[in-house]
Amino acid sequence: MNLTRTAYGTWSGGRYMHFGEMLEADRYQECIRVAYDSGIRTFVTADVYGTGRADKALGEVLSEYPRDSYCLVGMLGHDFYEGERQGSSGYPRFTSPALRTAAGYHDFLRKACENSLKDCGTDHFDLLMLHNPDETGYTSDDVWKGMDGLKQEGLAERLGIAPGPANGFTLDMLHVFENFGEVIDWAMVILNPLEPWPGQHVLASAKKNNIDILTRVVDYGGIFHDDMKPGHEFRPGDHRSYRPEGWVERGCERIEKMRPIAERHGLSMMQFASAWNLSQEPVKCVVPTVIQEAGDDAVPIEDKIRDYASLPEDARLTAKEVEEIRAIGDNTGCMTLKGASKRHDGPCERPDEWPMREDLLQLASQYELTQEW
Repeated sequence: MNLTRTAYGTWSGGRYMHFGEMLEADRYQECIRVAYDSGIRTFVTADVYGTGRADKALGEVLSEYPRDSYCLVGMLGHDFYEGERQGSSGYPRFTSPALRTAAGYHDFLRKACENSLKDCGTDHFDLLMLHNPDETGYTSDDVWKGMDGLKQEGLAERLGIAPGPANGFTLDMLHVFENFGEVIDWAMVILNPLEPWPGQHVLASAKKNNIDILTRVVDYGGIFHDDMKPGHEFRPGDHRSYRPEGWVERGCERIEKMRPIAERHGLSMMQFASAWNLSQEPVKCVVPTVIQEAGDDAVPIEDKIRDYASLPEDARLTAKEVEEIRAIGDNTGCMTLKGASKRHDGPCERPDEWPMREDLLQLASQYELTQEW
C-alpha cells in the first residue's frame, strides 16, 4: 500500500519526542486508534524513537487491523546498538567511521530493519526511509546499494530519505535526487505555510526525478492546531522552548492574515495548512506533529487528530492562493541551515554539518539558487 494523503507519526503525543504534555502509554496508543478510526491510513515511525519502544507501541495497536488496510513507514539510520548517545545530538549515524566501514553498511541496515519490523509486528515496510543521514548518507553508493538490497530482499516495498531533525540539507537533497533518484520513491521535507523556505526549493528536482514528497512539521510547532496563542507557556523540556523568542506571536499574527482563505474553503487551520502543502507538486502526503498542550483550556489531542483526519479529499488551493500564502509566510533566511555550508572549511564535529562542495554549487546554479546559498 502506498502512502495516503494524511499520516500519523509516532513522535506525536510527547512520549518519545518532547512536545507538550507527555501522554501516558495507554492514551498514547489510544491516539493511534483514534487516527485509524478517523480514516488515517499511513503511519510513520522510527526505530530510534525510544530505541524501539515507539515501534512496539505502534505495532501493538496496528495488530488490531488487517495488514493490507494501512501503509507502514519505517525510518532507520541511527546506531543505538553499538553507538553511544551523544547528548542532545542523539545516537551516531551508522555510517560513522568510528563504528564501521562501508563494507558493513548493508549488514547494519538489514539488522536494524529486521529488528524494527519485529517491533512493529510485521514482515515488511511499505516505505523505508534513511533517517537523518550524515554527509556519507547523501553521497555514498554503498549506503544506497545497502538500502536497495533491503528492497530486493522484500523487507521494504519502497525507499526514501528523511533528513533532519533540523531544517536545511537543500543542496544535499538535490544531490541525492539527481544521483540516486532511480532507487528513491519518497522524500520527507519540512514544509508549511509559515515555513515555505527552504523546503520549496527541492520540489522541482523531486518532480523531475519522479520522487513523491511527504511533508512534516505541517503544524509549524503546533500553531496551526489553533490553540496556541500569544504568550503561550511551554513546559520545561519542551523542544519548542528553544525556538527564538516571539515566534509564537509572529506566527499567530501571520496566520490571521491567512485565516480568511481557510474560511473561504471551509477548512480548519490545520486542514488549511495541509491543503496548502498538498496543492503543490509533487507533495502527496502530510504528517503533522499532534501535540497535547498544557493547561486546562487546551484542546484534547484526540480532537486535534479527528480535525486533521477530516481533511476533505478534494481540498485544494488555487495556484494564486498558494503563492499568496507563500508571500505571507515567507521565512527566507530566517535560520542557519544544516547540511553543506560555506561556514566550514574542513571536517566538522557535528554529524549534520559539513563543508560546501563544488558539485553542490553547480546544482544550486542549475536550480536557480544563488551561489551565496
